[in-house]
Amino acid sequence: MTEAITGGYVVPVDGDPIDGGTVLMDGGRIVAVGPEADVDIPDGATLIDASGSWVLPGFIDAHAHLGVHEEGEGWSGNDTNEMTDPNGARFRAIDGIDPYEVGFDDALAGGVTSVVIKPGSGNPIGGQTVGVKTWGRTVLDMLFAEGISVKSALGENPKRIWGEQKKTPSTRLGVAAILREAFTKARNYAAQRDHALSEGKPHDVDLTLETLAKVLDGELYWDQHTHRADDIVTAVRLAEEFGYKLVVNHGTEGHLIADFLAERDVPVILGPLFTSRSKVEVRHRTLRSAGILARAGVKIAITTDHPVIPVNFLVYQAAIAVKEGLDPETALRSLTINPASILGLDDRIGALKPGLDADVVIWSGDPLDVMNRAMRVFVRGREVYHFDEATGEGVVADRRYRE
Repeated sequence: MTEAITGGYVVPVDGDPIDGGTVLMDGGRIVAVGPEADVDIPDGATLIDASGSWVLPGFIDAHAHLGVHEEGEGWSGNDTNEMTDPNGARFRAIDGIDPYEVGFDDALAGGVTSVVIKPGSGNPIGGQTVGVKTWGRTVLDMLFAEGISVKSALGENPKRIWGEQKKTPSTRLGVAAILREAFTKARNYAAQRDHALSEGKPHDVDLTLETLAKVLDGELYWDQHTHRADDIVTAVRLAEEFGYKLVVNHGTEGHLIADFLAERDVPVILGPLFTSRSKVEVRHRTLRSAGILARAGVKIAITTDHPVIPVNFLVYQAAIAVKEGLDPETALRSLTINPASILGLDDRIGALKPGLDADVVIWSGDPLDVMNRAMRVFVRGREVYHFDEATGEGVVADRRYRE
C-alpha cells in the first residue's frame, strides 16, 4: 500500500529540512522524500496530513535490553546475562526476547522504532546482539539485522561477578587476559579451520570460536562496555592488538580522553545519561559529555540502556545534552543516522531516504522540545502507534493474531 505523508516540516537528517515536504512510502520502504511539488504521488495513495508537525525518521537505541530484561518480571523475565562462562560469544540475545514486553510499547511512544538488543555485562564476553523493530507479533516479524556485533565488558561488572565466585577474572588484569586468550584461540581456530577446508577435510565447528573469528574478520563489531577512562584505553589497546572494529559502549569518562578517541576514529554509544553516580566507575558522569565528545570529533549515539533508563526517555536525554552544550543537529543525528552508521545499519535505518525502511514518526513539533510528543508512528510503513488527544493516551496497534 502506498502512503504519502504531506505538508509537514520534514527532517531527513542526512539532508536539509523541507518545510511542507512529502514522504512517500510503499512496500515497507521509503520511495521518495522532497518538497510536495517534486514528489509524484500516485493515484490511490493514502494521504496523511502532517501540517503543523515535524516528520523524522524513527529513533534508534543502539544499546538496549528490551525483551531480554523485562520490566516488572523479576528474575523470570531477566535473560540478559548467562553468567556460567566468562566467554559467552556463542550466546545470542535473540533467543531471549519477549516481543510482548511492555517496554516495546513505551519505545513507540518515544518515537523509537529500532533497537539493538544486547546481552548484559556480567561476562567479559556476553554474546551476540540483534537488531529488531519495536513492533511485531514474533521476534521474526521484528528482526531486521542479525550478526551485528558481540558484546564485551571491562571494568567493575565482570570482576565483581566472577570475583565473588573466586574464579578468574577477579581483576582488570584477569578480564583483559580472558579477552586475549579468547582471541588467540579464535585466531588459531580460524587458521586450522581454513587449512582443513583448503584440503577438503572435515573439521569440528566451535560456535564460540567461530563467532570470535567473525569479529577478527571484521564481520561483527565489538561492542565494548566500558566506563572508566583507563578501561576505555584498554579497549582501544586490545582492538589495535587484534585488529577488530571497536565501538565503545557507555563511555562515561570518554570526555576525559575525547581527543584520544577522535584521533583513532573510535565511536561512542554514550549513556545512559540520567543515572546517578551509582558506582565508582561512573563517578565522573556528566551531562556535558555528549557535547565534549562531539566537539572533539567523536561520532556519538545516545542510549538509554533500557531498562536502566526507560527507552521512551531517549529523546529527553538528547534534549538535556543540548542544554548542556551539544548542538541540536548532532543531537538528532545521535538518535538516528549516527547509531545506524556506527553499527553498519545505515543501509536500512537512520534517515528519511529512498530505499530505507519506512520507519517514520510524526511529532507535534521539534522533538528536542520536551513538551512535544510522537503523534503517529510508522514501522515499515505500517501505522503502529498514535496518540489519542481525547483520552491523553497512546494507542499501540494490536500485536496479537485474530481470526
